[in-house]
Amino acid sequence: MNQVFEIFTGHSSLQAVILLALICALGLTLGKVKVRGISLGVTFVFFVGILLGHCGLSIHEQTLEFAQDFGLALFVYALGVQVGPGFFSSLRKGGISLSMLALLLVLLGTVMAVLMPSLMPISLGDAVGVMCGATTNTPALGAAQQTLAQMHQPTSSVALATAVTYPLGVVGVILALLVMQKLLAHRGRIAIAPNQKEDATYVAAYHVNNPGVFGKRIGELAEITHEQFVISRLWHEGKVMIPSSDTVLQPNDRILVISNENTGPAMEILFGEQETTDFNNDQVDWDAIDSQLISRRIVVTKPGINGKRLGALKLRNHYGVNVTRIYRSGMKLLATPDLRIQLGDRITVVGEQASIANVEKLMGNIVADLDEPNLISIFVGLLLGLLLGLIPIALPGISAPVRLGLAGGPIIAGILMGTFGPRLHMITYTTQSANLLMRRLGLSLYLACLGLHSGADFFATVMRPEGVLWVVSGFVLTVLPVLLVGMVAYKWARIDFATVCGMLCGAMANPMALDYARDTLKSERASVAYTTVYPLCMFVRVILAQVVLLLLL
Repeated sequence: MNQVFEIFTGHSSLQAVILLALICALGLTLGKVKVRGISLGVTFVFFVGILLGHCGLSIHEQTLEFAQDFGLALFVYALGVQVGPGFFSSLRKGGISLSMLALLLVLLGTVMAVLMPSLMPISLGDAVGVMCGATTNTPALGAAQQTLAQMHQPTSSVALATAVTYPLGVVGVILALLVMQKLLAHRGRIAIAPNQKEDATYVAAYHVNNPGVFGKRIGELAEITHEQFVISRLWHEGKVMIPSSDTVLQPNDRILVISNENTGPAMEILFGEQETTDFNNDQVDWDAIDSQLISRRIVVTKPGINGKRLGALKLRNHYGVNVTRIYRSGMKLLATPDLRIQLGDRITVVGEQASIANVEKLMGNIVADLDEPNLISIFVGLLLGLLLGLIPIALPGISAPVRLGLAGGPIIAGILMGTFGPRLHMITYTTQSANLLMRRLGLSLYLACLGLHSGADFFATVMRPEGVLWVVSGFVLTVLPVLLVGMVAYKWARIDFATVCGMLCGAMANPMALDYARDTLKSERASVAYTTVYPLCMFVRVILAQVVLLLLL
């Protein structure tokens, strides 16, 4: 019995691994429990660590610091790689307005945290901890702890403030979304479409009856219009063909056009009458549209294709096929000539059977080749992210430089690697399961170490008056900004409710609330909005946590 007791209490590398594995296993098991459809998920790892820390269990300080830092860096880097491919493109058009609204939410919460010390007996460091817990932002907590350590200030109370406000930070966003939904539904201002499928592309058939395009080449039309489009099929006098940029449109031609979302009216003005057939649902049998051409989805698995522009492959000229859409990270992208192909992309190709077979050889289309992640790019990205986090950034009015640290550096490196890695012919692709494993493993390690470190004083803190004050102020800091910005986005910015929910969840770094919104609204718009604002808000919160402490402490 004594030997078993020593395994959990005696400081050693083996004891550290056993204890962390126990905390993660118990926490992840409890995270599967849902109460009225709501679960704290991986956050339970944090609370199991707190409980065992309260019971007197601990691991060596340096080992704890290593596991915590490694987990945080792995988590944020994998997150950056995941959102990187669509990050910059998502900032275009509606992404700018979403990002501005999300930043308004971040700034509103930060101002409330800064005002706390003047309104109630809470120190600035504890107020930052309350803000990190209320916004469920563990990277910001990591940045705040690093800043306090550099200033030779205690860091334990900041972690405690985050710990006691974190649960209501998760639940508070969900409650705010529920209140918004009830209010808007009561007023008849929200419609939920259970079977609605979002797509970044729009498919329609047109009869060419605009005299302005008669006798003009397709390439010529693409140059004079501001809208991007791809003509995948053309029927001329009953015969179907794969059009090229040199194909000339004739009166009464029938064309199948893929364009961006909301460009249907512009395409109808350009070409002519739109057919009533709906080509934008999953039930369409593309091979049955005509007998000569078929449509296939091919997976890019050859490293040599990685990073090349679609136009440079000259698939239409060399193989007689047309690429209509590209599926990447759950998004459907329009196949423009400037779009760079990435490993793991799924491209929709239209053409004859023999031609498509040749394209398959070019692209690879061997899914098994993607199963093995490229560890070189992962470790190179982590290295670059950690080095980036060490670079001092001088800001006006602040004596000490700001550093991105373990939280900010890796996520920026991940975004850049995911976006520009293929252009440098680096293989940054990982399967969704591999990326999810890295994120869950990193976050679990970080939360386990954080909980274990905070557990000794947690319950004593909660029972004290300042602990109750932290909980109440944290809940207000969670709910009030979400409600205010959410109503502004929906009422004045005229953004649909699903997108508003995703934007709010991304700004609050709350994936649990996102899952609730997706399950409730049955819409992928929430996920798209979440991905759009999450990296920017994460970066800004990490910087603000440091700036507030350096400027005002």
